[in-house]
Amino acid sequence: MAKISGFLPQEIGLLPNLSYLVLFGNQMSGPVPSSLGNLTNLFDLDLFDNQFVGSIPEELGTLVGINTVHLSLNQLSGSIPATLANLTSITTLTLFGNMLSGPLPRELANLTHLVTLYLSNNSLTGELPSGFCKGGKLQWFNVGDNLFTGTIPKSLQTCNSLKQLGLSFNHLMGDISNLGPYPHLIEVGLRRNNLSGQLSKTWALSINLTKMIISENMISGSLPLELSNLVNLVALSLHTNNLTGNIPPELGNLGNMYSLNLSRNQFSGHIPSELGRMRNLQFLDISHNKFSGSIPEELGSCTKLQCLMIDHNNLSGYLPLAIGNLENLQIVLDLSSNKLTGELPAQLGNLGMLEFLNLSHNQFNGSIPSSFGRMISLSTLDVSYNNLEGPVPEGRLFLDASITWFVHNKGLCGNISGLPTCPPAPIVEYHKRRIHSFVLAISIPVCIAVIIIIFIIVIIIPKRKRPQKTTATDTRDVLSVWNFDGKLAFEDISRATENFSDRYIVGSGGYGTVYKAQLQEGRLVAVKRLHQTEEAMSDEKRFLSEIKVLTKIRHRSIVKMYGFCSHPRYKFLVYDYIERGNLHVILGNEELAKDLDWQKRVAVARDVAQAIYYLHHECDPPIIHRDITSNNILLDADFNAYVSDFGIARMLKPDSSNWSELAGTYELSYTSVVTTKCDVYSFGVVVLEIVMGRYPMELQSLAATGQHQELAMEDMLDKRPLTPTVVEKKEVAVLVEVAFACLQTSPQFRPEMQDVYQKLALHKPPPPLASPSHAPTPEEIREV
Repeated sequence: MAKISGFLPQEIGLLPNLSYLVLFGNQMSGPVPSSLGNLTNLFDLDLFDNQFVGSIPEELGTLVGINTVHLSLNQLSGSIPATLANLTSITTLTLFGNMLSGPLPRELANLTHLVTLYLSNNSLTGELPSGFCKGGKLQWFNVGDNLFTGTIPKSLQTCNSLKQLGLSFNHLMGDISNLGPYPHLIEVGLRRNNLSGQLSKTWALSINLTKMIISENMISGSLPLELSNLVNLVALSLHTNNLTGNIPPELGNLGNMYSLNLSRNQFSGHIPSELGRMRNLQFLDISHNKFSGSIPEELGSCTKLQCLMIDHNNLSGYLPLAIGNLENLQIVLDLSSNKLTGELPAQLGNLGMLEFLNLSHNQFNGSIPSSFGRMISLSTLDVSYNNLEGPVPEGRLFLDASITWFVHNKGLCGNISGLPTCPPAPIVEYHKRRIHSFVLAISIPVCIAVIIIIFIIVIIIPKRKRPQKTTATDTRDVLSVWNFDGKLAFEDISRATENFSDRYIVGSGGYGTVYKAQLQEGRLVAVKRLHQTEEAMSDEKRFLSEIKVLTKIRHRSIVKMYGFCSHPRYKFLVYDYIERGNLHVILGNEELAKDLDWQKRVAVARDVAQAIYYLHHECDPPIIHRDITSNNILLDADFNAYVSDFGIARMLKPDSSNWSELAGTYELSYTSVVTTKCDVYSFGVVVLEIVMGRYPMELQSLAATGQHQELAMEDMLDKRPLTPTVVEKKEVAVLVEVAFACLQTSPQFRPEMQDVYQKLALHKPPPPLASPSHAPTPEEIREV
């Protein structure tokens, strides 16, 4: 849909009967005309999400009959005119996302019909005026991300009509012990201020409360037992305060809770075993406190946990075996800086999705379980400062492991730089090996003789009885290659790579090694030589069937596959060669990342979305990629994006319905069944990687807990390209919005790729609040 650009002419003021002026979601620029003040019959003014600059005209104060004013998401500057206090009929005023400064006119508190006031994400200063909620109708109040000082006005402290109270990221101070009661409150955000006092029992009267974010203040006292009555609570964040005492066991009754962050306080006592009843809990952080005793076995019942941080406490005793049941743990398991003892449970090896495991600064003894070598997603393992001994396990993680992960232990050894090599096996093992070798020396010749006899009976004798096949037929039994002119190309590729010499390798991954080959006619191709597996070798028919489907795929944003070779010694795929290589490498290179400006980055995300949309919705049957990562997105000389490696995971692991078996993916869903929504999730991760310039581990955590809504987009942007223009900022904002939609924990809440691609292609504005003004709903504005 085309967007309107240009200025809003002063002549608009010559329409005295105009009652609705709705221009949201366009690209209009220039100042807001002062002549709008002539439209005395105007009921709804909606200029939301444009590029208007300059100040808010004082003349708007003449629109005394207006009901709704939306000027959010523009570039308006200057102060808020006091004349807006003349709009005595107004119910909704939204000015968030501008560059407004100066104090908030005290006269605004006299707007007794006001229901919604959103002023967040500006640079407003001074104290909040008293008198808000004077009319008893105020429901949605958000002034977060400003520079307000002073205390919370008494009128807001007792405004029992409020549904949202957003004061986060300001410089407010004072005692909050007497806030409320707020019987209708849904969300409260007081994060990062200088507030003090205690959490009152009256919060328990806010029975509709779903989010309570009061972190990064100076709140003291204990956690009220009465909070356990807030059965609708899904996120409770009180981190970085001065709270003391025990965690009430009754908190385990909050069955809807999915994010609980009590870190960086002074809580003490035991971790309540009742927390194990929070079966929907996905994010638990109680680190940096003074908890003692053992880790309760019951935490193993929180099987939806994706992030568990209990580090920097005084916990002791053994690590419960039940922690190995938390197979959905993916982001982090941090138990460091405690006094845990005993051997490390082998069951931790079941955490196949886990990426970060920190067990350092404890008193663990024994050896590192060999099962750790099977943790295919693990990128960091820290067991330093313990009493561990024996060999370090084998596995991908330990090939390039840092010595800092293992220092200050009793006697670890292994093939890691800085560790001593393990001593030879004892003498008794030597004798066992000699006996074993003797048995092998006898049995191997016998086996060979039997195999030769079977070969003669099964192969040679029947061949003498059958007529010989043609040479061409024999060749096609050995090689199955399509190429550009339909002729066999195995010889070309073997010659071009000098029989797959290492000097032609341009990349490698979990599925194979990639070679650059220039064929006789000059064409450059990428040849992916697949790792041979027993599964793939045992089902040649399935391999050929699936590869034929993939060779028929034709899309401009999917790397063209020219053909394949299936041979007892080799299986390789032949692709078009894409010059710049993969997105992951480009983002990791300072100069290339600068060249990848914001316009190009938005285009890359759009290309990838279109490719996945094609695989999911235009292929019959639909094709699930299964491994959407920045490593599998290639860029050509003009930074056009191409998706590669589609279908390879399925070809090499046909029966793998468990997503955690496929290394390199980012699935965080409730279920392990692979669906198109797995690709949607992975796409969300890639988009955040494009925006941030690096893998977004911490944002995945925030997305899973809903805390991403408190982040400013500027804090997320990669600083290496030039600062995005106003237009580019809005396009990047759409990318971020889409990414977090894709990262919904439950697959059913993620969009389809068809919706994702249409959103990016059409640059649709945010969903409307109410016809005809189409302002955002309170649920869409989460600056609490």
